[in-house]
Amino acid sequence: MFLQKDNLNTAIEAVDQGLIIGIPTETVYGLGVDPYSEDAVKSLFNIKERDDSKPVSLLVPSYGSVHKLNIITDIPEVVDLYWPGPLTVVVETSEKFVDGVGTKSPNTIGIRVPDNELAIELLNTTGPLAVTSANLTGQKEAKNHKEAEEIFKDSVKHYIEGEAVHGNGSTVVDLREPGGEILREGPLKWPPSYC
Repeated sequence: MFLQKDNLNTAIEAVDQGLIIGIPTETVYGLGVDPYSEDAVKSLFNIKERDDSKPVSLLVPSYGSVHKLNIITDIPEVVDLYWPGPLTVVVETSEKFVDGVGTKSPNTIGIRVPDNELAIELLNTTGPLAVTSANLTGQKEAKNHKEAEEIFKDSVKHYIEGEAVHGNGSTVVDLREPGGEILREGPLKWPPSYC
């Protein structure tokens, strides 16, 4: 049984080596890699059997950390009220991620701050991670590390223990559109009623 610190250190080492890790979030259990490592992102797509035309998004540790990613789109402060939480925002950026992370022409990326203390502690050390749900494409998403391990076994270097609360994906809002356009309904209501 890992102590919490050892658990995170093992995950951090795996990310540094360009390997895939399992990450608990409040929506679904996720798989994550370094978004600047071409080999790591390719491996992520391969084990999920994911179409490379379906880009993955980023998890970041805080609202403030987003500004290190050369974001062009204005991210309204109201987003900070929902983070950490089940809200993914799609924005334009001049940051250069590898193919499969966000889209090119235009450069867009989905970004979220997960509502999970272990995930945030991890992200504070690793920086942003390219993350997608732990499931084979088209199959049910894993809700915890045990379900993810049953699917992917040793293809994932390390699974951080944890359980999703919501059990389904986040609300996705494209902030490049005035007022934000909902791309996927999720646990969170958009727009905020007081806006």
